Amino acid sequence: MIEVQISPEIRASVPQLCVGVVQAAVSNSEENPELWRQIEAEAEKFRQTYDPTTLKARPSIAATRQAYKVLGKDPSRYRPSNEALLRRVLQGKELYRINTIVDLNNLASIRWGYSIGGFDVDRIKGQKLVLGIGREGEAYEGIGRGPLNISCLPVYRDEEGGIGTPTSDHERTKVSLETKELLFLVNGYDGNEADTLACCHDLQQLLRTFAGSDGGTCRLIKATD
Repeated sequence: MIEVQISPEIRASVPQLCVGVVQAAVSNSEENPELWRQIEAEAEKFRQTYDPTTLKARPSIAATRQAYKVLGKDPSRYRPSNEALLRRVLQGKELYRINTIVDLNNLASIRWGYSIGGFDVDRIKGQKLVLGIGREGEAYEGIGRGPLNISCLPVYRDEEGGIGTPTSDHERTKVSLETKELLFLVNGYDGNEADTLACCHDLQQLLRTFAGSDGGTCRLIKATD
């Protein structure tokens, strides 16, 4: 079981933060038609509910943006992945089809509005992740983005270095078709423990339905613990 800790610097800056942790054995696939029917239906429902103005006011989005500002990062220049995904939905653009686990991650993010990190457990170095703040000049390769300036971003680190931020996860630990054990981290910067856990439970059910999993384990880590 991967241990997840929140550093004192993050606790002091965003004391309301709670992180949902799901770890599960999985069987990934290239694409699932039924999952994509659900994604498209959820995207259409979202477009009927939100516009660009109300999107920014959604608590899960607004709180993540505010956390960036508190830490000294511009959320419009380094847009959190949850906001970037939902803006793409509002624009009517086709969502990227990566693989089933990444796709169901996106479905949960559309439903709940949270930035959700997804990691291949076998690629994590050590048995512990610590959420801290990115340092100036710290090397980091975002998935599909190349080198990313993570200075002042919240970043999960393993023994080797950073593997996840709300803007982009790292290439080193990304989920692939070979992934056998998965770690999801639901970043609840709004402090809504009920919704963060509900998002985790939704992810577990999606894994049961589409990724040959029993749903694994779910737990909540709080900055106030």
